[in-house]
Amino acid sequence: MTISSGQQGPLYLGIDGGGSKCRVVIVNANNQLLGEGLGGPANPLRGMKVATDSILTATQQALTAAGMTFNDMSRLIAGAGLAGVNMPQYFQLFSEWKHPFAAFHLTTDLHIACIGAHAGGDGAVVIAGTGSCGLADVKGALLDIGGHGFPYGDNGSGAWFGMQLLHHVLLHKDGLAPDTLLTGLLCHEIGAADTLQIVSHFMHATPTVYARYAPLVFTAAEQGDTTALGIVAQGAAFINQIALKLFELSPPRFSMIGGLAYKLVPYLDNKVQQALTPALAAPEFGAVWFARQQQNLLPAAAAAQS
Repeated sequence: MTISSGQQGPLYLGIDGGGSKCRVVIVNANNQLLGEGLGGPANPLRGMKVATDSILTATQQALTAAGMTFNDMSRLIAGAGLAGVNMPQYFQLFSEWKHPFAAFHLTTDLHIACIGAHAGGDGAVVIAGTGSCGLADVKGALLDIGGHGFPYGDNGSGAWFGMQLLHHVLLHKDGLAPDTLLTGLLCHEIGAADTLQIVSHFMHATPTVYARYAPLVFTAAEQGDTTALGIVAQGAAFINQIALKLFELSPPRFSMIGGLAYKLVPYLDNKVQQALTPALAAPEFGAVWFARQQQNLLPAAAAAQS
């Protein structure tokens, strides 16, 4: 069914902007999904133009899927959870963006992930994707861990696993580390044979590129490779630490999301595994909840100032 641009009532745009991709949804006042879209990285650390272009590309896809036009972009009340805006300078940059929407409410990708995972209720979430971080939101108290960026943070993330993979393969190739299945897997994946070819392939690698090769570590670990198992154990230990710190707020629910989450779960502590509950909604729908919440606050704020 085609939804015409005559759709009545407010329209909400939920934006989940990560380091690898940007997902958006458009819903109406009745929470009916009208359209979805996908764009590239929306982390301002990669550049504001890259991030804003990704958002607009994904939004245009969603509008097209909804049977709407580019002009309808100005009707959308946007909630955006973006990687990188936990840094004040990037939050400020995006807050000043001359966006094409009716309204633009900004928070972090971690915040909308938590809102979505628990359908707007209290809880905690760990993201294990290109990056890694955790957040607990319980009775108005927020505890935010990680999200500092790669390579100085994001331990246990896809980017971190990819970097560890490269590090151990190069050690093996130089005869400084034991034989490992990781070497053959990586060389086959990138079509390289010697050390210089491998280094050249990763010369200008972004976190997204490193994360692309993270699954190879788990493939080797599942085959009993000692080096891979050691990397997985170290990565899982980082994620355990984040989860256990979040548990100090006694969240009523706990979820894990991100491309590596399901691969890491079997290696986590029993306490963390037993606390896991399924995410109730994806982060982009958490962004819609956030937009609704912020819009509802506007009349109260206006009344307080009058």
